[in-house]
Amino acid sequence: MGGDAGESAAVSALSWVLQSLDSMPDFIVVGAGIAGLRAAIELAGAGQVLVIAKESLRESSSEYAQGGIAAALGEDDSVDLHAQDTLAAGDGLSDPEAVRVLVRSAPAAISELIEWGAQFDREDSRLALGREGAHSRRRILHARGDSTGSEIARTLYRRAASLPGIEFRSFSAVTDLLLAEGEAAGVVVCDAASRKSLAIPARAVLLATGGLGQIYPVTTNPEVATGDGIAAAYRAGAELADLEFVQFHPTALRLEGAPPFLLSEALRGEGALLLNSEGERFMPRYHPLGELAPRDVVSRAIVHEMERTGTSHVYLDARPLGEEMLRRRFPRIYQTCLQYGLDLAREPAPVHPAAHYAMGGIWTDLEGRTSLPRLFAAGEVAATGVHGANRLASNSLLEALVFGARAGRAMRELAGATVRENGRPPSALFPSTTVQQLRSLAWEHCGIIRSGAHLARACGMLETMPLAGAPQPSRELFEIRNMHTVIWLIARCALARRESRGAHYRTDFPTKDPAFQKHSRISRNHDVEFF
Repeated sequence: MGGDAGESAAVSALSWVLQSLDSMPDFIVVGAGIAGLRAAIELAGAGQVLVIAKESLRESSSEYAQGGIAAALGEDDSVDLHAQDTLAAGDGLSDPEAVRVLVRSAPAAISELIEWGAQFDREDSRLALGREGAHSRRRILHARGDSTGSEIARTLYRRAASLPGIEFRSFSAVTDLLLAEGEAAGVVVCDAASRKSLAIPARAVLLATGGLGQIYPVTTNPEVATGDGIAAAYRAGAELADLEFVQFHPTALRLEGAPPFLLSEALRGEGALLLNSEGERFMPRYHPLGELAPRDVVSRAIVHEMERTGTSHVYLDARPLGEEMLRRRFPRIYQTCLQYGLDLAREPAPVHPAAHYAMGGIWTDLEGRTSLPRLFAAGEVAATGVHGANRLASNSLLEALVFGARAGRAMRELAGATVRENGRPPSALFPSTTVQQLRSLAWEHCGIIRSGAHLARACGMLETMPLAGAPQPSRELFEIRNMHTVIWLIARCALARRESRGAHYRTDFPTKDPAFQKHSRISRNHDVEFF
């Protein structure tokens, strides 16, 4: 929809929404992953809470998180060491105060999950702690070996569903924010059942929409991760930060007929090795930590090895772990590979990097507030400052948990705010392109290794794509619009950062520049700036 027609259609549907919901919400939480569910739990009792899921309530990035959740619980560990590792991985851009909040909150957050029924793996009666890349201690908790995100999400959903005042709505893709007097006033959803765009007003909105990995042709993210929250926030005028930093996981399965299934970093933490097509272990040539180097280093090393040997993949050799450990510690990974004819205990797995996690997103303070009043963000869609230029492994589930709770508490302060039912969405114009074309452009121009020429070309191509309205826009059209916006934002921010830092690597500026030890910011109202 575009212009006044789009606005009137959304508003005319309001009566339908009033009839379909048990009651009008005070608070809207967009996303049913860990960040959204934890915020909803915190909001219970402050008013009616509506949790909106784009697909089913189980389809989120949280469900697919294998590696684990980090917390300084070991006798040889401390929150200070956890902070040091996080800051080191962030390559000079992690915000120290945000990191302190994260690591200090971790032990209590884990205890709370256990109290609510989360079943983490144990060795005898003690919590089992693993180690992953760039961690100096064993501090990674897992559940059912490699199903940690699923276990935490299950625990939070059961807790949220048991509380009064929380309602869930699935198969409703949020396409835009409602705006009134310069503030967030609700959301517009593309409802799968009615095939209508529906306006839902609220006192405050939390975006917990997850990642953007689906803008790339190879990703570990679920199909719903098309950057919707970032694009909606940008159109509404909110500030975004650090979008140039996209983490590519080094080891996604590269097997004909199989999806790019994630082979957890924890495999390397337990002793799996990376081999090139010649059967040679290569990581020690690139970093003293070898296979446990930061993910950006490992991903680029793999790309270099593939280019050097003229192959489309390298190999992850998990045979040193043995079949018993693979079956016990990584049951989901082991069984999934077996389904596609690959026995990890007997042969190396072909792997290559895949888009995995966005360090940047909607800028927030430490309480989840964005630059747009009454709009909050938490989880991967938010830029809290924790991850900097490169996320430390297994900090993402923890960040979603800690900052989801903090955002929920801050939103409670708006329990008495006025609900504005005159909110209007931005007009909807759709680019003339396809999902495949956008993904190809993103991979070629905004991928693991970048250059100014490629980034400038991407910006030009995206900026000159024709835009038009649509009489009956579908979810796919809305996703194409969001992907187009997000790729342009990444390209624009990456072009402005004339250095290489963390997950952002440019061949024309291959070293770090102290002048760019700052966060990028961009919004609809201003081009890229550094703070």
